[in-house]
Amino acid sequence: MPGYAAPSTQALRGWQRRAMVKYLAARPRDFLAVATPGSGKTTFALRIAGELLADGTVERITIVVPTEHLKIQWARAAAGIGISLDPKFSNSSAQNSDEYHGVVVTYAQVASHPGRHRVRTENRRTLVVFDEIHHGGDAKSWGDAVREAFSDATRRLALTGTPFRSDDSAIPFVTYERGPDGLQRSQADHVYGYADALADGVVRPVVFLAYSGESRWRDSAGEEHAARLGEPLNAEQTARAWRTALNPAGEWMPAVIAAADKRLQQKRQHVPDAGGMIIASDQTAARAYADLLTKITGEVPTVVLSDDPGSSDRITQYAQSTSRWLVAVRMVSEGVDVPRLAVGVYATSASTPLFFAQAIGRYVRSRRPGETASIFLPSVPNLLQLASEMEAQRNHVLGKPHREPQGEWDEDALADAAKEKSERDEMDNGFEMLGADAELDQVIFDGSSFGTATPSGSDEEADYLGIPGLLDAAQMRDLLRRRQDEQLKKRTAAGGTLPVPGTTHGQLRDLRKELNALVTLAHHRTGKPHGWIHNELRRICGGPVVAAANSDQLAARIEAVRSLRA
Repeated sequence: MPGYAAPSTQALRGWQRRAMVKYLAARPRDFLAVATPGSGKTTFALRIAGELLADGTVERITIVVPTEHLKIQWARAAAGIGISLDPKFSNSSAQNSDEYHGVVVTYAQVASHPGRHRVRTENRRTLVVFDEIHHGGDAKSWGDAVREAFSDATRRLALTGTPFRSDDSAIPFVTYERGPDGLQRSQADHVYGYADALADGVVRPVVFLAYSGESRWRDSAGEEHAARLGEPLNAEQTARAWRTALNPAGEWMPAVIAAADKRLQQKRQHVPDAGGMIIASDQTAARAYADLLTKITGEVPTVVLSDDPGSSDRITQYAQSTSRWLVAVRMVSEGVDVPRLAVGVYATSASTPLFFAQAIGRYVRSRRPGETASIFLPSVPNLLQLASEMEAQRNHVLGKPHREPQGEWDEDALADAAKEKSERDEMDNGFEMLGADAELDQVIFDGSSFGTATPSGSDEEADYLGIPGLLDAAQMRDLLRRRQDEQLKKRTAAGGTLPVPGTTHGQLRDLRKELNALVTLAHHRTGKPHGWIHNELRRICGGPVVAAANSDQLAARIEAVRSLRA
């Protein structure tokens, strides 16, 4: 095995240094580091591995990852600091070559032959690094296999950007502590959340552009229905309107893709290699979206499908190029490390907090000051809630009901897949999508909602698509507020262009604007941050975040904010 000398820690980020000092001071057998996607978990883990190799604590390293592409990604990163890892190691090999310091394998690979990995781990003092450790609980067999394979490891280092699940499958080698409510919660040894990383400039701020529009469909009985995304709907109406909007053959997706490409072109004026990615639900949709992109942009996008053996090479080629668009199915959204991604289209009905956080994490890696990420998504309550709570910290909770009343939106990934299959089956049984128009409903930034309600292709939509490509968080917030005020003044001056009072869509938009204006006044009066005031109003009145609240909930908060005192 090649020798190794640990490098200095001077190049590490602040959180990485703090976590490394904490680790080396205690040298625990198990350590869980929770760090937001894009913050540098790989670098942290490899520096720990280097220290343990250099001082003889371990002789071998095993990295366990969720996807095949990540095997290549980890091996390349390790090579950059002198650690040689074999990404091609297979279960048919008794041991990896002594030319390597260790191997990179997938969770599925371990689950298919845990005994073989147990023998490897027993034969040499081994550090096992679990990338995105929450995958260790994806199925009982996976969790059992990970425990069998690595229970005798000398050291275990677990990493995740999303330390939570929606089921009761305990994450292997993670400590749980029971709280006053009787529920057990996962405990991390070091936490570096999105809010911390944003303050440090490690990740980019994210602007969400939520598109609504009227969806129309015909049921199996031949009856036609219509519903507008962004308005209060029941679960069945939401699912059908959402699916109709995402239909590649409809009008909604071409309009949103065209808007996203305009935003990308605007960014590329300041950041020439900025790229965009569409996350699709399945391979059929991915190919159809790629065709739309080709027609709209005149440029053939890169398409990455999860079961395609050439997917890793295509991701790498795209990452190193300056081409505009990448289309991927949702299964590869996690772990796709392409720092130049700056614009995203969330074109899937997956709605778990876990998937959403991992998907948005593909766009937040910061390269230079002032870069922001722009994500286009359907205006549906659960996505709006998640977009407004980007900075929320979550832990895995055992014993919690899997289906909370409306508001938690805590389905697991299997439920998402089952839901999509059910919807496809229903479509085969007579459900027919008739079409959907697109309208920019609201812009969400830093937990605040900026109401717009502007048709796709309008001058007002162009105001938001043309935001400069390099703005820091404070500049972005101020600009959005000015744009919203200017648009409201223009509409009022035009006379009769505001939505008719009392209509749900216009009412929601105007109530959001009034509430945000009152919160700003309360901020100046009390000195409390905007976010604190919004959270206090939710505590008093109940209900979801502003972006997902209905008219009654918004009206109650407007009444409550008037009585807030310092």
